[in-house]
Amino acid sequence: MTGQESSGNQTGFIAPEQFTRQQAERIESPRGGLLVASCHSGSYMARRVLRRYEEFLSAAGSSGSVRHLDGVDFQFSDSETCVRLDIDVSGYDVFLFQAMYAPMSGRSVDENYVAFLTAVRAFREWGANHVTGVLPYLAYARQDKPTKFQREPTTAQLMADLAVEAGMSRLVTWHPHTSQIHGFYRSVPVDALGALSLFTEAFARFKGRDNVIAVAPDAGASKLVTYFGRALNLQCAIASKYRPQREVAVITEIIGDFRGKDTAIILDDMVSSGGTVEAAVQTLVGDKGIEEVYLGVSHNLCREVAIKRMVELHETGRLQQVIVTNSVPQAEAFEALPFTSVRCLSDILSRVVNRIHYNRSVTALTSSPALRAAA
Repeated sequence: MTGQESSGNQTGFIAPEQFTRQQAERIESPRGGLLVASCHSGSYMARRVLRRYEEFLSAAGSSGSVRHLDGVDFQFSDSETCVRLDIDVSGYDVFLFQAMYAPMSGRSVDENYVAFLTAVRAFREWGANHVTGVLPYLAYARQDKPTKFQREPTTAQLMADLAVEAGMSRLVTWHPHTSQIHGFYRSVPVDALGALSLFTEAFARFKGRDNVIAVAPDAGASKLVTYFGRALNLQCAIASKYRPQREVAVITEIIGDFRGKDTAIILDDMVSSGGTVEAAVQTLVGDKGIEEVYLGVSHNLCREVAIKRMVELHETGRLQQVIVTNSVPQAEAFEALPFTSVRCLSDILSRVVNRIHYNRSVTALTSSPALRAAA
């Protein structure tokens, strides 16, 4: 080492030649070093993704590691949110995990959202190259337009504006309520991971069976169910639903060819109160002669009223199986039920983090050639 280089190191000054040599010796993405971080409620998923990512590294024979910053937010005594970063994040490629709805955390959706926005701003103010928000359940996505005949704002747009203004450079989410959410984030890329692959794998045993029909419980689920039906060679049906009041669902008809059908697979993005599922199952059994019903849902909000309804439907022999993901941290009581199955998203999310970190396409991860052909 020359005297000039030594002097430069002592003063903290970096010469171009020195920087070039250092970069050549470092094994990292052009986006910067990988940092997996989480807010308090997002620790649940971040830890699982980190563990899975490190398993992939080990399987690939890599000695690399991933920096982890856990639970960066806290609340003052007056409930104000504050974020403090315990390490220097300058130049890092940050993936910030947050569970917008985490029933067991004791924090509300709004508190979790503010924590996320504050953490994004903290990482950007302290020099992170990129901050990718990883929000498996995208709260407020249901408010993508005003309810008909009601004076409501487009709150999903507002929340997107806040995230962009805070400094979020990319969004990763799982099966958002509406595909138009892409446009709300302006020039910020949105990776809205689809549930089609997960559900086609989960229900692959029903492929091509003439006695099975796939059912969309409302118009919003019709596209998913159509692609699902094509992938598994099943006929499809769609329910006509309206809400006479908040969180009350009434199904007036289920349109489809039910001749020779005794098994139905219902797919939806979310279960909140369970009213839609209950109404759909009752109509399928009472009016269409269905004997067995299977349910696939991306986001189970773990509300007691919904769990109670599903238990009752199972006990009557109608609801055979419920498959959900852990996009929302699931209650132990729900996971312990004999007819439920919780699919962990850590595998797909760790792969997505890896693809983004190395500037590769994410699309290839979410659909096989067969599914792309079906779509």
